[in-house]
Amino acid sequence: MNQGLLSNLSPAQRETLVKLLPYGLVLGIAWLAARGVRKFAWSMFGLYWAIHWMHPWRLFH
Repeated sequence: MNQGLLSNLSPAQRETLVKLLPYGLVLGIAWLAARGVRKFAWSMFGLYWAIHWMHPWRLFH
């Protein structure tokens, strides 16, 4: 870690930050992944209904 950023912290604060920072990063990455999955699911739902309403299977009957 950059010692310039941590030099203003007390040892107790530094220890807490080093202990909790990985959890914060994991939560942030999980939140971004869940957000991406949610957006993908809604996009697929919208595409399904757009294709469903077009009735493309009628072209081949």
